[in-house]
Amino acid sequence: MPPISLTGIKPTGNPHIGNYFGMYKPAIALTQKYLGLYFVADLHALTTTPERKELQGLIYEVAASWLALGLDPEKSVFFRQSDIHEIPECTWILSCVTPKGLLNRAHAYKAAVDKNVETGRDPDFDVNAGLFYYPVLMAADILLYNSDVVPVGLDQKQHIEITRDIAENFNRTYGKTMKVPDGVISEDVQSIPGIDGRKMSKSYGNTIPIFAPEKELRKQIMRIVTDSRTPEEPKDPDTCNLYQIYRHFAAPERLAEVHQQYLDGGLAYGALKQELAETILAYFAEARRKYGEMINDHAYLDDLLGQGAEKAREIARPVLARIRKAVGLTR
Repeated sequence: MPPISLTGIKPTGNPHIGNYFGMYKPAIALTQKYLGLYFVADLHALTTTPERKELQGLIYEVAASWLALGLDPEKSVFFRQSDIHEIPECTWILSCVTPKGLLNRAHAYKAAVDKNVETGRDPDFDVNAGLFYYPVLMAADILLYNSDVVPVGLDQKQHIEITRDIAENFNRTYGKTMKVPDGVISEDVQSIPGIDGRKMSKSYGNTIPIFAPEKELRKQIMRIVTDSRTPEEPKDPDTCNLYQIYRHFAAPERLAEVHQQYLDGGLAYGALKQELAETILAYFAEARRKYGEMINDHAYLDDLLGQGAEKAREIARPVLARIRKAVGLTR
């Protein structure tokens, strides 16, 4: 079997351009060298206890997004996390060799605790066990398929480090059983600014959604925060978040022209935003068309994910059997 690259994405709504350059594009590119496993991380979504109908819709959104943005299910394994029945057992076994102190240091849990402390609440107020054990479930996702590499954004680097710690601890305890994976971080696109200059994130509400209706997408682009300089004044492209977004889409020759206009003066932010909107719409035109065709074809998406789950389980079953044997659950 070729080396394996594994990527999961939690169903949290319409992907934005930061997701595309930081996750989708580099993950799909790895299929040139690896057998790519891609999954919809619906079990992870349960930590926020979404409503059933909402969760179902989000699952279909992320599935259609992967396919529209270039994932080829014939050349990869594409599935829904909850269809892999080996995952819960693997998660439990791993949790029994995972130090609680390691999970105490996980960013998401620490952030929740810190927020509670700042507001004078009990440190664990409204923190469910799923959030606390989130890194163990993620480790099971990675280790159950003998993953070689896991492409992640810089903010997800800790999850890979925790997974490696868990795998190494298991191997020390029960003998060499698990493959210790490597994280792959795309340094040049690890963080794309949002429309307010902060990192693009759904939690900040500062995203440019790829599959939003055209009117909404244009409106969001026009909201990109810029300074108050007039078109005639020189500007610094390196400190302008409009330019930092624009540079990911413009052709090299046009980007050089715009860069010089920033330095010399003569560039109007409004005009560049309009150009950015047209460029983004053209860049994702085919993806937006495919997404529109698939998003409501639930039978097609369910069938595709089901086929992928069978392929994923074929990889997972012997790995779990080896883990069960190592800990003494089978002879």
